[in-house]
This record gives sequence, structure tokens and C-alpha cells, in this order.
Amino acid sequence: MKLVIVESPAKAKTIQKYLGKGYTVKSSYGHVRDLPKSTLGVDVENNFEPKYVIPPNARKQVAELKKAAAKADEIYFATDKDREGEAIAWHLQELLKTKSVKTFRISFDEITKAAITKAITNPRQIDSNLVDAQQARRILDRLVGYELSPLLWSKVRRGLSAGRVQSVAMRLIVEREEEIKAFKSEEYWSLAAELTKSDTPLTALLLAKKGKSYTKRGITSKQAMDEIVADLSGAKYTVANIKASDRTRTPPPPFTTSTLQQAGGNLLGFSSKKTMLLAQQLYEGVELGEAGPTGLITYMRTDSINLAQEATTKAKATITKKYGQEYALPSPRVFKKKSKGAQEAHEAIRPTNPGRTPTDIAAHLSSDQRKLYTLIWQRLISSQMADAKLKQTSVDISAGDYTFRTTGTTVVFEGYVKALGERAAFKETVLPKLTAGDELNLQTLKPDQHFTQPPARYSEATLVKTLEEHGIGRPSTYAPTMDTIQQREYVEKNDDRRFTPTEIGTLVTNVLIEHFPNIVDLEFTASMEEDLDKIASGTKEWRNIIKAFYQPFHKNIVLKEKELSKEKLTQEKTGEKCPDCGQELVIKLGRFGKFKACSNYPDCKHTEPIGEEKAMQDEASGEKCPDCGQDLVFKRGRYGPFLGCSGYPDCKHIKKIEKLTGAKCPKCNKGDIVEKRSRKGRTFYACNQYPDCENSYWSKPTGETCPKCQSLIVFAAKGTVRCSSKECDYSATA
Repeated sequence: MKLVIVESPAKAKTIQKYLGKGYTVKSSYGHVRDLPKSTLGVDVENNFEPKYVIPPNARKQVAELKKAAAKADEIYFATDKDREGEAIAWHLQELLKTKSVKTFRISFDEITKAAITKAITNPRQIDSNLVDAQQARRILDRLVGYELSPLLWSKVRRGLSAGRVQSVAMRLIVEREEEIKAFKSEEYWSLAAELTKSDTPLTALLLAKKGKSYTKRGITSKQAMDEIVADLSGAKYTVANIKASDRTRTPPPPFTTSTLQQAGGNLLGFSSKKTMLLAQQLYEGVELGEAGPTGLITYMRTDSINLAQEATTKAKATITKKYGQEYALPSPRVFKKKSKGAQEAHEAIRPTNPGRTPTDIAAHLSSDQRKLYTLIWQRLISSQMADAKLKQTSVDISAGDYTFRTTGTTVVFEGYVKALGERAAFKETVLPKLTAGDELNLQTLKPDQHFTQPPARYSEATLVKTLEEHGIGRPSTYAPTMDTIQQREYVEKNDDRRFTPTEIGTLVTNVLIEHFPNIVDLEFTASMEEDLDKIASGTKEWRNIIKAFYQPFHKNIVLKEKELSKEKLTQEKTGEKCPDCGQELVIKLGRFGKFKACSNYPDCKHTEPIGEEKAMQDEASGEKCPDCGQDLVFKRGRYGPFLGCSGYPDCKHIKKIEKLTGAKCPKCNKGDIVEKRSRKGRTFYACNQYPDCENSYWSKPTGETCPKCQSLIVFAAKGTVRCSSKECDYSATA
């Protein structure tokens, strides 16, 4: 019997279908060995030797795999083809060692019969360099986490963590927030001329005066704009110059892990974690009726934009059949390496069979699976289609000393855009037929006031893009990083799904910047990623890399343990006296934000709210106490603000403060939809009549109902709204 071991049961089921009799495919259910949770697990005195253990939740499966291995003649480790997969294969080999059984390593980009058969007939041995690179990453992260996190616990607050990639991500978020706070908005103006030619309207924007072009913010006041409008009084508007040009646009390359997560966020409103979870399902196999479990996409953790010849051949056939010969390319389009350190032996993310359209398999996919598969299929097909051809006409219009410009664009040939659907459609602007010297009729001048905007906060998509541009992290690290900073409550997501650092996130980041600059330094972290790549290629030895990092890092940990004071890091003096004991009041940072407290704690437990909460303290809420009829007033306690009876301590009635969304619950018709936080810190929206009503949403309701099915409408990505019902396809611009 030949035993094949993979990580997941879904993957095992799909591969078993292709291999058939003579093979038994088992799942390891992920990692079978890891560093222990309770101790460091790395012998820093013995050349950083790791001490691996079998996690409790893996022991049962390891026992089953050992039984299966004892009956096998050959064992094939078919774990994922990245470094983590190689390490899992090595751990399995170490656990299942038997002298009489031959062991092999197989890997593949896609779970198809052809790919699996090819892998089985061309096995190899485990790549020790890839294993070492993964061990080095794991040990580095363990050393940082297990030495730096306890320091944060003792000097800031328990439950905090730090990590190489997450801390750099937090630095980017915090520094962006500082830019936003320091930003000073500047006024500027634009001027549009509403014109007609033979009753056909066109709009032109002010471009220049006496041949000198205005900069984007060249007109900085209403007074300056009023002078321009006065100058234009009575001016004749004449076509001065017409310039026509042909433009071509080339499609983007197929997806990498990073660009897939960005598109999932920007176009579908998915988190990085959700995008990767769905991609994993599509890769491992989905039940396609009589066809059984079928892998639908290639491996989803990749930084390559290469495509196999078989894929481009099938894509061309699909393009010719679906769109026509004129949309196909005579030879495949090859994209250049996209990112620093990209592993070009890998493939981009693509459908395993480009001929399998989203419509063909829609009935077998969940709504979210279908959306992601459609995105991947469209991106692959469009990447092998002809360029789009546009004709652009630029018209300069003179008006006295001033020049206005209008631009028209027409699509000559859609090309690849035809496969991308409505999202990528070019906006056409059709101009009336014009010739030089034509006089135009002015309908009105429209001055418009603008103000410069601060840089936008990071979304998951833009943060992943920035990390990749700096060479920080790798395909497997982006989604966990996005998830970790939210689970630790270092950031919050506002209504447009962008990150705002919390007070504790800002404090931890600033502590790291000041006292552990290497941990949050972009160049240092990127160079560490390069070192891991060199370990993987066999040009550097992993223990030397760890040693070079750890010795100065550990020395600094010991130093800061002595130097840093929790009071100095987390408290601010107020100069005020405690009304209870006369000691100084200080500002502290608690789980729910800053508050005033007596410096003589725990002997004196006096606390006061600050900021908005102080202004609201003991203010009537407009509600009456249901127990005694007195006013409910705003209070602040250990767990944040709440409503309490003004008759306290005689009446101890309290009530949570709910964040209303303005939407009524359509399920029970009694409750309101309010903002809540899950156990993992994620914001969601639910009926306040829970547990009698369990209606909930992950996206914020607008308060309106769907015109198609009467379900609540919720906010979606890119300034749009959609129906909250999975069975309804309604969407619109917000």
C-alpha cells in the first residue's frame, strides 16, 4: 500500500479521487509538531536548537498516521509546495521514520489528475534548505514574541504581543495617523465652463492664462477666482486646437497572493483572511456534482506571475470560443517579474481549467466562492486577451487670455475589458463634432471650491500592497498579520473598512520605535526577509542568521527590563489632587481608553473620566430607570461607559450604552440593529433583542430596505451598498 499524506481532509478527498486503488490518502490536519506553547522551546545556549513537541490537538491524528505508515510500502508527503509545507513534510518524516519504508516528497501547483500523476511519477526528497528557512522564520518569531511580549506585559499591560511583521505594519498605520493629525488643509479652486455647440453640451476646465498652465492648486482663494470670472465677462469661446491620439491599454497580470487579497478587499469587500480561506477551499477541491471533488484554482500562496504553457493554450481556446478570434493573442503574453524576491519557479493564481467558466460551476459554489472564482477566472482570461484600443480627443478652447480644455474618449476596441465585466468598463465621453475656429456658446461658469485632503488611512488591501512594496512579509504572512493586529485590538476598522490605531496600539508602537527600533524598521525587516530567502536558496546558514539577530536583541531586552518604568510609559501627570486622599491624579491607559486615577492606587481607588466621557458624566440620558422611575445618567466604570440610575446607591440599575445604526430589525420587528464586538474583537451588527432574536450582519446597515426583496441594505466596498441577503444580487452606489 502506498500512503499519501496531505494537510487537509478536503485536499485528501480530491487527491484520493485521482489516485484511486493502491493509494491511501490521509490528512495530517495541519502541523504535527511545533514549538511548545508554555516555554520558549529554543535552546539559545545550544546553537538555537529547537525543541519540538506534538501539540495536544494533533496527537490523535499522529497516532493514526503512524498506524497507516506501519502498513505502507511507500510514503509520499504531498503537503503544500511552500516553505511551510516543506517543513510539515519534514516533521512528518521525522515522526513516521521506519527503516523498511521508502519516503518521497511530491509537490504540485494544482490539484488535477494530470498534476497529481506527474508528481507521483517524479518524486523528490525533502528540500532541507526550504525546511531551514521555515525553521529560521519560526524561531525568529518565537524569540521576538517570547522575549518582547513579556516585557510589554510588565511595562505596559498584560495580553500584548509584538512580532516582526505585525509591528512594522502597526508602525505604518500609526505614522499614517500622525500624518493625518498633522495635516493642514489648503483651499484651492477650479473653474468649469458649461458650453454648447449646436445645442450639444460639453464641459471644459480652466487650464491656463496667457499660455502658462495653472498648477492643480494654483488658484488659492475666492478672491482670485472672482477676478478670473470677472476677466472672462463677455469673452468669446473659440476652439483653438484639436488633438486626436490613439491609446492602448494592456491588461494586468494574473493574481499573486498579494494582488488577490487587494482585489478581494477593493472589489468584493473581503478581509485578507476571508479571501485566503475561500481561495484555500477552491484550491483543495469543491464538489462538482457527478465530477466529485475538484480543485478549481492553482496554489494560492505565490508571488509569481508566471503561467504554464498549458494554461495559456487553454485560455486562448476559451477566449476564441467565448469572445471571438479578434480577442485572442497570436502568442501568449508573458509578464515580467512583479515583486522583489518573487519565486519564478512558481505559477500565478489561476483556474486549473480556464475553460471552466464561472457560469459552468455557479450552482456548486457558495455565493462568496463564486465571487472569488469569477475574479480569478476573469483576471487570467483577460491577461491573455488583446489590448484595449481607445481614441482620445483633446480640445483647447480660448477665451480671451484664458484657455480651457475638454477631453473626449471613445472605445475603438474593448479587448481584454470585455472579460473583466462592468467594474473595468471604460467611461466614454463623446464630444460634439468640432473644428478649429468654431465658436461655442457659454451657458454658465461654475467656480468650485476644494480643500486638500489628508492621506487616506490604510485598508487591508493598501497595507498589504505597501508591505509587499517594501519587501516585508511573504505570501503566507499577509492574512495572519491583518488578523493579528485586529485580534490584539491594536487597530479598529471604521465604516469604510480602514484602520485607525487604538490608544494601546499607538502606545505599544511608539515604545517599540523608541526602544527597539530594529523590530519596527522597514529596511531591517526587509533585509531579514532577504536573509530567509538566502537560507531557502542554500547560500546562508540559518543558525548564523539567528545568532546575528538574537545577541544584540536579547542584550537590549535585559537593558530595557531595568531601564523602563511602567509609570513613565503609561501614565501622564495632571497636576491635580485626588479629592479622596489628596495624592496626585494621573492619566492612565485602560482597556477602554484613558482615564484619571489616583497615583496612590491600590490604597485609593478613585477614578474619573476624561474628554467626552467627562462631559457626559452624570448627564441625563433622557431615559427613565425601569426599576424606580428616576433619570438614567451617563457613567463610566471599569469596563467603559454605561447608563446608571441617578438614584444610586439606593437603586443599582445599569444599562449598556448601545451604538444604534438607525436600522430596525426586519426579522423580529421589535429591536434595533446595534453595533457590537465579537469575542475576537471584530465589529458586527445585531438585533438588541438577543437572545430572543439572533439576527446579525457583518456589514453596517444603511437603514434602508432592498427594493427587490425587502432585506436590509448594507454598506459595501468602494462607496457602494448591497442587499444583505445572499440570495439577492441588488447593489448600488451609496
